[in-house]
Formats: sequence, structure tokens, C-alpha cells
Amino acid sequence: MKHPPTEQRNAASRTLDRMTAREIVRLMNREDRRVVRAVGREIPAIARAVDAIASGIRNGGRLFYVGAGSSGRMGVLDAAECPPTFGVSPKLVQALIAGGRHAVTGAVEGAEDSVQNAERELRKKNLTRNDTVVAITASGTTAYVVGATKYARSRGAMTVAITSNRRTPAARLAKIVIAPEVGPEVVTGSTRLKAGTAQKMVLNMLSTAAMVRLGHVYENLMIDVKPTNQKLIDRGLRILAEASGKKLSAAEHALRAAGHNMRVALVMLKRGVQAREAQRLLGRAGGNLRRASGE
Repeated sequence: MKHPPTEQRNAASRTLDRMTAREIVRLMNREDRRVVRAVGREIPAIARAVDAIASGIRNGGRLFYVGAGSSGRMGVLDAAECPPTFGVSPKLVQALIAGGRHAVTGAVEGAEDSVQNAERELRKKNLTRNDTVVAITASGTTAYVVGATKYARSRGAMTVAITSNRRTPAARLAKIVIAPEVGPEVVTGSTRLKAGTAQKMVLNMLSTAAMVRLGHVYENLMIDVKPTNQKLIDRGLRILAEASGKKLSAAEHALRAAGHNMRVALVMLKRGVQAREAQRLLGRAGGNLRRASGE
């Protein structure tokens, strides 16, 4: 029986235990270059998934990542970064990992084999047709992830699979399949390596591109960043100054007058108006910063 690519031995690393440190890391670097090319070949599918996610969110939907082990942790990481980066609610992008919170930092034996747990956890989320469920599984066979995908389909939600193995249950169930073929791992079966890197790259693209399409970025600036600490307050001021062409002192004054609302502050700076008028302009433009700014 032929093993899937993620379980096959990598001929280039058969003498791994006899290599020097430099040889090991050079080999890993060489293998990682395959990841970029593999993800590049999936760009059409990734773009379709971005459009589906953005469309669903515009209609009141949410984005769910579902995974187990390393794959689940990738989803948890990406979901956690969305609120501070794009100013969205933590409920908009959520991650479910087999075994729950304990599985984020340690192994929960047998959790990934439970179809019932996946169904139960997604049922609690009250999935709708506008939601998108992204199944993250290198092998494409993880029972927890396959069960979640099957349940999402039954609810009419959009389903996306990120997998290293195209001909698998998860891929067959998903509406959109993103399958970077990264080849055998340097350490046989250790999908936290190339497969995990590919997953991280794809998740970066999905969330970032979707949020850009939804208007959470102005030019290439994080206009909805939440100034929750001094570093982010300073970043917010630099963003306002850069986007408006005004001095930092003017940006600071506008941000205070806007009640620390970056969007309102930017319109104030761009249009030379007070906070109330900036709010009115944003409302009339449906929140579109470019239109509200007169661009």
C-alpha cells in the first residue's frame, strides 16, 4: 500500500542523523523552497476561497478554522491575530482545535479521532449558509476535521480544505480545495515542517486578503488596528500621519478628537473637518474610507 506524500520518506534526508548542524539546516532551507512554489500553484483556489470568505462575511457570516494538532494550532494563531490587526470582533474569525484549549500547548490523546466532538462543537456555533469552514489537515484524513467538514456541508456553509493530499476525504468533501504538494518531510511524517509552513502561508493569504477586500486596510496600512498598548498607539499615529501626509502632532490631535477612532481621525485629517462631520461622511459612504475621504 502506497503511503501518502506526507508519510513517505525523503531521499534527501535519509542520512539526517549523521549530518552536521549546518548540513541539516541547509537541507531544511532547500526543502522549504519547495513550499513557496507549491503554494504558488494553488493561487487560483486560494483566491476563490478569499472571495467566498469575504462574500460570506458581507452577508453576516463568520470564518471558522478547524484542525487538530499542529494544523489546529495554525488556525488558532491566525484567528487570534485578526482582532488586533484588523479591528474585527473575536467572533468573526474563530478556531476550533481537537481537544480544545489544552491542545493548543500540549497533546490531547485521541482528540483528533472524534467525529462527534467536531459536530457537537460546530453545532454550538449555529452555522449558517453565510459561514465559511476551513478544514486544515495535512493528511486529509483526520476524523475530527472530516467530521466538521461533513457537518458544515450539511448546514449549507461554504467549505474549504487546506491539505497536502488532494485525493482524501477532506478534499472530496470541501467545495474549494487548496492542496500545496510539498512532498515528503525532512523528518518523515512530521507535518509541522513543510506542510505546516504551507498551511501558515495559505492562512496568511486567506485572512489578510479577505480583510483587505472587506475594507479593513487603507492603502497597505492597518487603519483598523486597535491601540491597546503603547507600541500600537505609536503605530496608529504613524499610520495616520503617513496616510494623511500630516505631522504626528496633527495625527495625535485628530485621534484624540475622534475618540481614538482611526477611521474618523483619518477623514478629519484628509478633509479638514471636525469629528462629527467626519462621522457623517463615513456613514454616507457606508464606511468606505476612500469615498469618505473624497478620493
